[in-house]
Amino acid sequence: MSDPYGIRRVLEPRGAMPQPAWRLDATPVCREDEVLIDVSALNVDAASFQQIVADVGRDERAVSERIMSIIRERGKLHNPVTGSGGMLLGTVREIGLNYANRSGIAPGDRIATLVSLSLTPLYMEEIHSIHLDTGQVICRGTAVLFSSGLLARLPSDLPETLALAVCDVCGAPAQVARICQPGQTVAIFGAGGKSGMLSAVQARRKIGEKGRLLAFETAEKSAQALRELGCVDHVVVADARDPVQTLNAMLDVTGGALADVTINCVSAPGTELASILVTRTRGLVYFFSMATSFTAAALGAEGVGKDVDMLIGNGYAEGHAELAFELVRDEPKLQAVFAAKLAQPTGGGTPQ
Repeated sequence: MSDPYGIRRVLEPRGAMPQPAWRLDATPVCREDEVLIDVSALNVDAASFQQIVADVGRDERAVSERIMSIIRERGKLHNPVTGSGGMLLGTVREIGLNYANRSGIAPGDRIATLVSLSLTPLYMEEIHSIHLDTGQVICRGTAVLFSSGLLARLPSDLPETLALAVCDVCGAPAQVARICQPGQTVAIFGAGGKSGMLSAVQARRKIGEKGRLLAFETAEKSAQALRELGCVDHVVVADARDPVQTLNAMLDVTGGALADVTINCVSAPGTELASILVTRTRGLVYFFSMATSFTAAALGAEGVGKDVDMLIGNGYAEGHAELAFELVRDEPKLQAVFAAKLAQPTGGGTPQ
C-alpha cells in the first residue's frame, strides 16, 4: 500500500501526520516509497537553536546532548518548545521502487532536504561538532524522505555549507518575490540574518529604485553588515520587542509613512505587534519566522485596531531553492556576507 506522506512511520499518536506527531519510527531502512539519506550536516531552525542555547548555555557539548536527546525521544529533530526543526544535508544511499522521483536523483547524489526536520525520521549516530553562531551541526546519521518530501541537488559551484544555509531559508525570498511590487515601501525585521538578507536583496529587485527598503536590526554589527550589502535605503537599529519605540523609529526615518509590506524574519518571540504597527492599513505582514505566535499577531492587530493582511511564512514555494541559489550567485556582496557568517568562530550572537 502506497504511503507518500509517511503515516506508517508515525508511532505516537497513531493516525497522525508525521509533522504534528510526537514520535516517529526512524529505523534506517528504505521502504518502497522512501529515500534513505546518509546525513552529514543539519541546519537547525534559528528559533529552535536559539531556544536550546538559551536553555543549556553556549556550550557545544550541552547543545549536542540536547539535540541528541530530542532525536532519541522523538525519532526526529522536532523541538518540543518551538515546534520547529530545520533541514539536512547528505548523500542519497537508496531509493525505493515506488518513490516519486520528481528531482531525478540517484544514489550518491549530494542533496539538501527542503522539508522540515520536524517531520523527517532521523537516526543519529554521532555529532562531531556544532557551529554555535549558525546552528549548523556536523554529524553522522541516517534520514528518511517520503515521496511527498522535497529536496534539492546541491549546486557544484557553491560551497556546501553555504548551500545548506541558503536551502534552510529559501522559502523567504521566493515569497517576497510574489508579494512585493514596484514602488512599494518595504520593512524587514531581522534583516541581518540569512532569511532577512535574502529577502532584502529580492525585495530590492522587486520594488526597484523608486521603492523604499528599510531594514530593522537590534545589533550594530548586523546593521553594519546590511549597510555593506548595499541594497537597503535605511538601516534602523531598534528592539522590535518594543512596538512603540520601533514605530517611532520607523516614522522618524520615513517622515511619517508606514510600510506597504512588512517581512518578519526575527528568530526571537515578541515582535509580532511591532510588525503590525509599522504597516499601513490594508498593508501586508509576512511572518516567515518560526518564533511567531500567530495568536499574538491576530489578537494584537485586533487590540490596536489595525486592519492588515497577515501571511503565514510557508517555507515552500515552487522553484524556491533555484531562486535563492541564483540570488547568491548574482550578488557577490550577498555571497561574501554569507561566507563571512559561516566562517565566524563560535563565541557570540544568535542565528537567524
